[in-house]
Formats: sequence, structure tokens, C-alpha cells
Amino acid sequence: MTIGSDIARGPNTPRPPCRGYLHKRTQSGLIKGWRKRWFVLTHDSCLYYFKNKRQDEGKRQPLSSVKLEGAEVGPDDSLGKPFVFKCRPQFGSRVYSLCATSNQEMKWCEAMERAVHPITQNHVWVDATRHNSNMPPLAVKNPDCLGLLNKLDRSKDTWVQHYCILKDACLYLYSGIRSTGIYLQGYAVREQAYGSKKSTIELKPPSDEFKTFYFCADNSAENKWILAIKASIKKWRPFHQVLQDYMSLPPEETRM
Repeated sequence: MTIGSDIARGPNTPRPPCRGYLHKRTQSGLIKGWRKRWFVLTHDSCLYYFKNKRQDEGKRQPLSSVKLEGAEVGPDDSLGKPFVFKCRPQFGSRVYSLCATSNQEMKWCEAMERAVHPITQNHVWVDATRHNSNMPPLAVKNPDCLGLLNKLDRSKDTWVQHYCILKDACLYLYSGIRSTGIYLQGYAVREQAYGSKKSTIELKPPSDEFKTFYFCADNSAENKWILAIKASIKKWRPFHQVLQDYMSLPPEETRM
């Protein structure tokens, strides 16, 4: 089950299920051989790798990304080296040769094999939110609340205005025809001071796997939004319990 990333790479996507160092075989350039890289396997079956240490993750663009859905993944003994496995993506001709350093790190191969056939859960709510994310604002039927909200960009400490539509515990933020969606199952909603603002809408996640969001509106509208968000979330408590069970699974991380 993928939460958040189905809607324009939603900003509250869970942390990656697997990350760590592997050696990648290179056959380009003057130097051929194995190079140590930091790999990240995300919940949406994408494998990213970075040049340097873990600090690059989230701060620099990855060197490359591989979509694992439909790929061929498995051990490879053709190079005469232990703990080697290959990945052949469904599209393109490139084949990735990767090498772990122990049986424990071969969990990477198992995790990537699972990502080839991702487990998805068909749910009327998921289908509806995916459909709504592709609709222009006026086409979303019977919204729980709508209007202008200012969202805090914490990286820049600035407020950015969006036209927002709340429907079925999903907040759609429009900057054009398409939207970015924030799934709000399990979030706590309250009025909270932030910085110089005496009143903002704080959306607090059920665990630190997700982000905390801050919005502000005209004083006359904030209470309306708070009540609407609480009521919208309450309708989808059963699905939130499924999400909590999924998030309680222990993450996998390989170490060297």
C-alpha cells in the first residue's frame, strides 16, 4: 500500500523502507569496477542512489533512479563474486549489477524482489482521491470545505497561498489545474501560535513518520477550516487504522 505518493508525490509520504550502502558495478568512463553508493528504496517501488554518504539523501539530487515495478531482480554468480545481484528494469536496456558485503545485506535483494510486485490495496477512498487529484477545482463534487489558505514553507520560512479543497480527509492544494494532496488520516487539528502569527492551523501527524503542517487563513475562516478538517478526518478512522498497522512494521536498514 502506498500512502501519499499516489497524489503528486504527496508531502507526507512515509520514510523509505530500506536504505544503506551497496557497491554498484560501473562499465562507463575510464575506470571500470565497483563503486560504493548510498541507496534508498522507497515505498513506491523506486530505487535511488547517491554519490556520497547518507547526508546527500534529501539534500542533493540522486545520481539516478530505477523503477522496480515489473523489473527482473535476482542473485548473479556470473562475475565470480559473492553477494552479487542484478536488476534489469522493465523498460530500457541497462542492467544494474549490485554487490552487498554480507548475507545480512542481501536483504536488499529480497526487498527489491518484493518491490517488483508491489502490494496494493484497492479501496474506494484511494480510488476517489486519485481521481479527484486530476480534476480541476470546480469539478470536485460536494467538498467538505474550500477557499484560500496560506501554507507554511518551513525551508524558506515563508507562507505560500493556495486555493484549497478539503474532501474525505484529503486536502488538495492547487497551484494550477492539478493539485497536490495531503492525506490527513489520524492527524490532530488545533489552533496554534507560530512565530509572529498568533493563530495558525496546526496539523499534527500520528507519528514522526509524517510531516507537521501549518496553515493560516483569515481570522473569520480559521475556525471553519478547523471544524471541517476534524469532521472530515473522523469519517475515515477505519482506514487510518489500516495505515497505522502498516506503519508499525519495523523499517529495514543495512549497515556496514
